[in-house]
Amino acid sequence: MTAVLETTAPPSTGVPVTTKPARRRHVALRVLAVVVLLVLWELTARFMQNPTFIPSPAAVWRQLIVTSTDGYSGHLLTEHLGVSLRRILIGSLIGVAAGLVAGVVMGTVPWVRVVTEPVVTFVRALPPLAYFSLFIIWFGIDETPKLWLLSIAALPPVAVATAAAVHAAPTGLVEAARALGAGRGDVVRDVVLPHALPEIFTGIRLAVGIAYSSVVAAETINGVPGIGGMVRDAQRYSQTDVVVLGLFAIGLSGLLIDALLRQAEDRLVPWRGRI
Repeated sequence: MTAVLETTAPPSTGVPVTTKPARRRHVALRVLAVVVLLVLWELTARFMQNPTFIPSPAAVWRQLIVTSTDGYSGHLLTEHLGVSLRRILIGSLIGVAAGLVAGVVMGTVPWVRVVTEPVVTFVRALPPLAYFSLFIIWFGIDETPKLWLLSIAALPPVAVATAAAVHAAPTGLVEAARALGAGRGDVVRDVVLPHALPEIFTGIRLAVGIAYSSVVAAETINGVPGIGGMVRDAQRYSQTDVVVLGLFAIGLSGLLIDALLRQAEDRLVPWRGRI
């Protein structure tokens, strides 16, 4: 009697598994890229021999130490960065919350989508400085126009992504939920939003990125303390090393926030890419 042993392979999730050696290679490649860029930056600075045009990495590092210990424009670098991050956080939260509500309504109520979609597209096409001047006229030069600018800048990406994802919810699942007695709110909460979460997170990441790129513009007026205000003051005195330091501060903190958002997405939307 012959016994036949059948083995069943585990179901594929559709998500590539990253092994430890592969992760090490990715880290090594990123470190190598940073080293190459630093070397090219140093060589270019030595070739130009004009620190006002291109400061060397060493000059920017020295300025990092000075601004971190003695400060710039009356505030330490950590204070400038902390105020900018607080503005980004508050503005992004307001914009994301408003964008989520607008997106859900646009995706579930057809006539609202028809009416509001051109408005959202119009606002998304405007550069931040286009309406920042208007906010200054309306609200003065304190925190209010800055927060309005960041909120309006963060709203359209979330609204558009949410509306598109909600509108594309599987009709079969929606009808099945309704057949089981689910109301409109139940369908949105239990079927539509879980399906839309991956695209919503993409919109949130885009919104935070736009808020980061807008904060320097928002802080050009009465922006001290703040990275944008620090950069503006340094630009007036042609202190290129301080300007570059400010850009690095915003860029690196932006990378950190985006990494945190990616981790949050992986935890809250573990099924992304699997269905």
